[in-house]
Amino acid sequence: MIKLIYGIIIGYFVLGGIGFYFINRNKEKQVAKKSYTKFVSYFVIIHILFFSIVVNPVYFKYLSLIIITAGFIELFSLFYKNRYQKLLFYLVSNIVYIILSLGFFVFSGLPKEIILFSFLVLSIFDSFSQITGQLWGKTKLFPSISPAKTLGGTVGGGMVAIASSLLLNDLYQASVFNTMSLALGIIVFAQAGDLLASVYKRKFKVKDYNQIIPGHGGFLDRFDSLIAGGAWVALGIYILNF
Repeated sequence: MIKLIYGIIIGYFVLGGIGFYFINRNKEKQVAKKSYTKFVSYFVIIHILFFSIVVNPVYFKYLSLIIITAGFIELFSLFYKNRYQKLLFYLVSNIVYIILSLGFFVFSGLPKEIILFSFLVLSIFDSFSQITGQLWGKTKLFPSISPAKTLGGTVGGGMVAIASSLLLNDLYQASVFNTMSLALGIIVFAQAGDLLASVYKRKFKVKDYNQIIPGHGGFLDRFDSLIAGGAWVALGIYILNF
């Protein structure tokens, strides 16, 4: 089963690589290089997280703690660089982040099949929303907060992710309704997490939290959707009985 799932991942990456080729073929060399750097970095990150879940979920729990801690540091770093201005906004943002982080940490302790299912659905949505958005996205959803988000990207990525959730249902082993509901919630929370992280950056007038991850920025630039999506899954499993 794991070999089949890994084959699906590689297949999606091949499709993604083809998509990135069409996206970048007419762009300036420097812009295309940055895009390919982002793609390669994402490939590495996905494999680290995937194998941490498959080999031993305890490794994923350790990674979740690293991600959560790095997020707190990044939130404080922007606050510090702005000389402790916008204190109330910073405190409220931390409360929201604490709630989502607690949910994400609970998610990291779920059975590995559910973690893997959720992680794959979220990763597929994240990847294909970017690809379909750049290929066909015209209408911007939140231009003042996240200029790259488009209706075409969200719909395209969502459709691929929900369809993929049905293919991955052997991992989750639930009804079609529950599978699609959980997948839809992952998509909504992932999008919300991304927007919340962008709102924080815009408030402190920066594009990225930092440049620690090549092509992506900081930990919150890369893992904001994973934290929020994971929090939703924990909520769905323990509270809503998905």
